[in-house]
Parts: sequence; C-alpha cells; structure tokens
Amino acid sequence: MRDVAIIGAGMIPFGRRDEDTLMDMLSYASLKALDDAGLGDKSVDAVYVANMGGGMLQHQSAIASSLVDRLSLLPAAAETIENGPASGASAVKNGLLAIASGYYDTILVVGGEKMREVTGWRATDFVATMTHPQAEYPYGITLPGMAGMFTRLYMEKYGVTREHLLAISLKNQEMGTLNPYAHVEMALDRGGIYDSPHAIVNNPVSADPLHLYDLCPVSDGAAALVLCTVEIAKKTGKPYVVIAGFGQATDTHTLAEREDPTDLKAVTLAAQQAFAMAKLKPSDVSVAELHDAFTILEIAESEHVGFFKKGEGGKAAVAGKTRLGGQIPINVSGGLKARGHPVGGTGVAQIVDIVWQLRHELPENRQVKNAEVGLTVNFGGFGNNVLCFILRRVQP
Repeated sequence: MRDVAIIGAGMIPFGRRDEDTLMDMLSYASLKALDDAGLGDKSVDAVYVANMGGGMLQHQSAIASSLVDRLSLLPAAAETIENGPASGASAVKNGLLAIASGYYDTILVVGGEKMREVTGWRATDFVATMTHPQAEYPYGITLPGMAGMFTRLYMEKYGVTREHLLAISLKNQEMGTLNPYAHVEMALDRGGIYDSPHAIVNNPVSADPLHLYDLCPVSDGAAALVLCTVEIAKKTGKPYVVIAGFGQATDTHTLAEREDPTDLKAVTLAAQQAFAMAKLKPSDVSVAELHDAFTILEIAESEHVGFFKKGEGGKAAVAGKTRLGGQIPINVSGGLKARGHPVGGTGVAQIVDIVWQLRHELPENRQVKNAEVGLTVNFGGFGNNVLCFILRRVQP
C-alpha cells in the first residue's frame, strides 16, 4: 500500500446558514480545500461526498454527481458515502484506500449537512432513524435519550459526576469562542449552567442526567480535504500531513444487546487498529478530536482510546489535563459541542482541524505547541460503527 498525504484542508463556518443550499456549502468548502492544495480549478481523480440526510431533508440524491459537475471537475469519479454521523470518516477512509491501492493519485473528500432548515423535532427524528428499526425507533428512542441512559450507567459504574460533565462543557465551549468556524460562540458561565437559581431555565434537562449544554447543537456546515500520494505532497515544498493509521469497527446495533452497554468496544478496536498501523501508542498523540455529541462521550472515548484508564477521563478533564497546554489537549476546536455537528461533515471537519494543528497554522490561543501526531474518533450510530484516524506531520 502507498502512503497517503493530505495537502488541502478547508471549512466554512458552522451554524445556521439560511442563505446557502446544501450544494452551496459543499462547493464553498471544496474550493477552499482545492485552493489550499494549490490545485485551483485543476481536476482530481475522484470526489467522495459524505452526507447522511440530503435525501430526507433536502429531497436530493446523487449529491456527488451534482457536486463534481458544479465544480467543473468532470470527468472525475464521484460517489456519495453514508455512514450516519461517521459518514465523513468513512468518506476519508474510502479516499485513503483508493490512493493507497494505486488506483487514484488525487481525491477530494467533502462532507456536509444542512440540518437547520427543518424544525428541531424533525432534525431529532432524522438522526433517530439510525437506531434499530424494530427494537428502538418505533418506541420513540432518540440519540439524546440513548445518551442519557448511557450517561447514567457510566456514572454508576465509573463514578462520573456532574462536575466531570461540566468540565467538558466549559472547556469545549470556551474553545469554541476562539474558533471562527464554530457554531456556538457564547462562553459559558459556570454558575449559569448548573448552580444558579435560574439553571432550570438556562440549562434545562434534555435527557436526564444530561442538560442542554451537555448536547451539541444542530448545525449546517461543510468541510473538505484533498488527499494525494506522498510524491505529490513532497512537490509542494511545505509541511504536509500523512495518514499514519486508521481503524474501523462495529458493535451491535442496539445497546441492549451488548454484554456491557458502557463498553464502547468499537471505539477501542478502531483505536487499536489505528495505533498498530501507525506503529504508535496513545502517549505519542499531541492533540485529539473526539466525537463529543454529548459530553459523556468525550470522557468515555478518552478512556477507550487509551489516553486514560476507565473512570479517570472525567477526573482528567476537571484537572485540566485535556485543555490546551495540558497532558493531551482534546477538542481544541470546541468539538461537536461548540464547533457544531452537521452530521455528514463532522468526520471531515475533525481531520481538517487536526491538519491545521499539525501544520502549525492556528493562532497561539488555539495552537497545540509542537504538535506532531493527531487522532480523531468519528462515532457512528451510538458506537455501532466507529472510525479512528492517526495523522502525522511531515517536514519536507
């Protein structure tokens, strides 16, 4: 297999983008990545588009075919890839394998979603369609509901407290205020979340024990990457990023069928595969983007990938070990919690943020000093289809 590099990264601000269509957003992010790669209007061999909801929310299919034409990248191959909230990482994986196999040399990967043009209830229902069609969805289960049950179990087994969840909310939302691409621009006041007399108004329970500020927002947005061979990357004469390792694993569709519902086996297995391929270990990672659709997931994933022992992730967050300048900075972008979660675009956006970190391009208040290795976890379903990537900086 050939090594695969990333030479282009682009993103548009996440949030409510009423003025843009889905195709507008995908196009804007793609052009940013192509320009960053120095390709301009040159064609690529293939275009992979990650999208979960275009058919349901915008009544549009064949999105990749439409995009390749709109960008004048004909006759590039084009495919739309769907894997729930892990669609973005799946699209990157497919691009990686196509180049590693020797079939293609340059690939544009773009992920995006337009979720704000429907009501909150409709968006919640749309995301809930990834639950089991017989055992879960007909009974009204939603992803926040599932996360609430998971959180309660994790609290009881590992001693996670409200204080631990609060540390994630405060950290990620603070970082979001520094990220010009983030959906949530408001910093949180500690007292205004759980402790003030008005907390029930400002931060109502969403899915006990999770409150409003424990959940990511529903977002519009898109992000894109240009993947290529290392030979092409070397010709740029600039620092570039290689995909050193990746892993993907699945688990039972329903939480109820798992031997231990608190054990995110797919996260553990995907991370183990990625570390083995990269010939690295968790302590080698400089910065990570974890899929914190709910605050509990950052804690659980930080343990399952090997940064901390089980039951220690929440304590580490409270101690500041996962902040910028800490032992292992996590979600310096603000994560899904603050950057936002346009489901098809999240996995791509995570890697875009890591690429910027590894190329040392971010302002000082967001840049992890001397970052050399980055990790992402893109969490599909409720941990039933997970991808992990390890990326490494290369100095030409």
